[in-house]
This record gives sequence, structure tokens and C-alpha cells, in this order.
Amino acid sequence: MSPADLDQLRLAYKKATDEWVDSIRAEEALATPDHSMIAWEKWDAAHFQEEDAHAKYTEALEAYKDGLRGVNIGI
Repeated sequence: MSPADLDQLRLAYKKATDEWVDSIRAEEALATPDHSMIAWEKWDAAHFQEEDAHAKYTEALEAYKDGLRGVNIGI
């Protein structure tokens, strides 16, 4: 794997991390004193978005780690 390929994997990892963090903050922001059903549904929907972002983060993390393993230890 070339250094340019590793750079792309690292950038994808960083982007996925930023998106995951943003989704966590968006979910947290919806935990408000508004105890209505509508507010609860918005908060719950944000949680599903956070789960999706976490899955993308995990995928990007593993791809980057696999690339590093290939370059550094040959597996």
C-alpha cells in the first residue's frame, strides 16, 4: 500500500470521526427539558443517526488499521 493510499484511509477515518462526534453532539443537544412526545421522537431519531455514524467510523478505523498493518508488519 502506498503512502498516498494510507493518507486517503487516514483522511476517511478523520472525516468519519468528525461526523460521529457531530452526531453525538446533535443527539445530546436534543436531550432538553421538553418532555413531549415530539421532542422524544426527534431525540430518538438522532440516536439512530449516531449509530449509523458510529458504524461508518468503525469501518473507516478498521480500514486504516488494516492498511497500517499491511505496511508495518506485512499482514
